[in-house]
Amino acid sequence: MSELLLPPEHRYAKIMKEKLNEDGSELSILNLGPTHPATHGIFQNILLMDGERILEAEPTIGYIHRAFEKIAENRPFYQITPLTDRMNYCSSPINNMGWWMTLEKLLNIEVPKRAQYLRVIVMELARITDHIICNSILGVDTGAYTGFLYVFQFREKVYEIYEEICGARLTTNMGRLGGFERDWTPKAFELLNTFLEEFPPAWKEFENLFERNRIFIDRTVNVGPISAEKAMAYGFTGPNLRAAGVDYDVRVAQPYSSYEDFEFSIPVGKSGDTYDRFCVRNAEVWESLSIIRQALAKMPEGNEYHAEVPDYYLPPKEDVYNNMESLIYHFKIVMGEVPVPVAEIYHPVEGGNGEVGFYLITDGSRTPYRLHFRRPCFIYYQAYPEMIKGALLSDAIVILSSLNVIAGELDA
Repeated sequence: MSELLLPPEHRYAKIMKEKLNEDGSELSILNLGPTHPATHGIFQNILLMDGERILEAEPTIGYIHRAFEKIAENRPFYQITPLTDRMNYCSSPINNMGWWMTLEKLLNIEVPKRAQYLRVIVMELARITDHIICNSILGVDTGAYTGFLYVFQFREKVYEIYEEICGARLTTNMGRLGGFERDWTPKAFELLNTFLEEFPPAWKEFENLFERNRIFIDRTVNVGPISAEKAMAYGFTGPNLRAAGVDYDVRVAQPYSSYEDFEFSIPVGKSGDTYDRFCVRNAEVWESLSIIRQALAKMPEGNEYHAEVPDYYLPPKEDVYNNMESLIYHFKIVMGEVPVPVAEIYHPVEGGNGEVGFYLITDGSRTPYRLHFRRPCFIYYQAYPEMIKGALLSDAIVILSSLNVIAGELDA
């Protein structure tokens, strides 16, 4: 039997037999996960250990068993959005908007400028919440709980904005083909302005708590570094790639939703270690705040919040209840009875963790012929065994935390 077909414990038994310590003592095997507070999700790493030093690692995923891509291929296009929520659930609206933009690309729909700016605002809010979670939890994993407790309240304030926009908080199912399902209320803008006023001072205090903290620096500097060449070879994108020194951001390289209208910098690190990943995300939060303010200042007049596409945009509920034609349109759209062109397209957006892409093949039927989600976590997690080789067990925890591996993106 091929060695690769043997269970991991057999392979490691062979490794242990060949790699005894100089004093003849045996190495040990440690299961990190699949259910463990430090793994940040349901996935497993089988570690070959020499004391606290990691010699080899074997990652295992698939414990969530969701099969999103195959489910999507049996759903009408309108019913796929809730699946995108559950990939990176820390920044669901970015996934939502990316899916709608993919369909708009397929159908050649031009979204009004105001709706595009509203999308930019909500996507940057989602990026901020994603980075709040990643960096504050990294603090927890180095023993500092205070920063997490302090800034986590602001994630809740963003969720209140989501709730005012669409009625949901975590898994948002936000937006519609061509824009939003309804215009934003005055309260939504009021909550947004309050957040823009209260959050920046708190985030500055959070940075001050960690960026020059001797304990945090000792735990993160030169821990889990990855070179720019190796990061690109693995397919890294997002903050983890930029921390390695590569200036690549989908919002700049392939602008969408009018990102070309805004001025913002792309924070870039040097060493690609845990500390650089932390600092890049911190800096990106400030850029997101700047983009939101620019979008509010440049917001076009009027109340256009969706494109005029009656064949694909659900009619108002009051019309559905009182008008037979609207009821028919509603049924046809929801059930996917409106024909779509035969095409093969790919559309990327800059997610909280990197390039989130949707590769869609249609055959003209009511469901996708093929739909593949490009999930950044799934791609860069493959580098994790190499990044922790030679590190201590405690280092493996903070490296995983700084990569921000979200289990929902591994098992789609």
